[in-house]
Amino acid sequence: MSVGDTEKSTSDRGRLDKRRAIVEAALRVFARVGYAQASLDMIAAEAGVAKPTIYNHLGSKENLFRHVMTETAARANGKTMEVLESFPGEADGLRPGLEDVAGKLVACYTDEQSQAVRRLLYAEAVRFPDLFDQVRASGPDQFIEALAGRLARLANAGHLRIEDPVRAANQFIALVYEELPTLSTFGSRPLDSRDAEKVAVAGVDTFLRAFGSSSGS
Repeated sequence: MSVGDTEKSTSDRGRLDKRRAIVEAALRVFARVGYAQASLDMIAAEAGVAKPTIYNHLGSKENLFRHVMTETAARANGKTMEVLESFPGEADGLRPGLEDVAGKLVACYTDEQSQAVRRLLYAEAVRFPDLFDQVRASGPDQFIEALAGRLARLANAGHLRIEDPVRAANQFIALVYEELPTLSTFGSRPLDSRDAEKVAVAGVDTFLRAFGSSSGS
């Protein structure tokens, strides 16, 4: 690699680092004061950059907000997709394997940035009615499809009784996540780890009662 290439690579990394710092700072500001009250001056101060730098990287406040929401959701989805790497594939250990997956999903769901995105998405639904679909497309929809594929393989192997894998995937998520907003007061306070574990275990138990086979449950 030539000196010129090295300098360009360093410059590109610096630009990406600054862009990420702006996105993370913007999320904190938006989550703290809401979209309407947030200003680019506040975000620039939070990120430690000049206001024109935000314009150069991400443009207007609206464009920045949209980018923050979709990028943070996609990043969170990457973490949840990693959870599926340990998804059980055999009848032996199916229950503890699903409980492990459920526990990790709860941890992803209660991640500070994930909760901030959900609160903002609901709060600004009237102002940005199209953003919900964009965020779904950049995160949850992809995860549901991947989870459905793994559940289908378990069903094809006779370990689960499932006719509609996508619906089963949505129901698995619902069972694991349903109590979390109430227990965490919609993400405004930390969730006790023991409560989180109980939610995960109970969700898996209900799921296996509904979809388990004699060999898989």
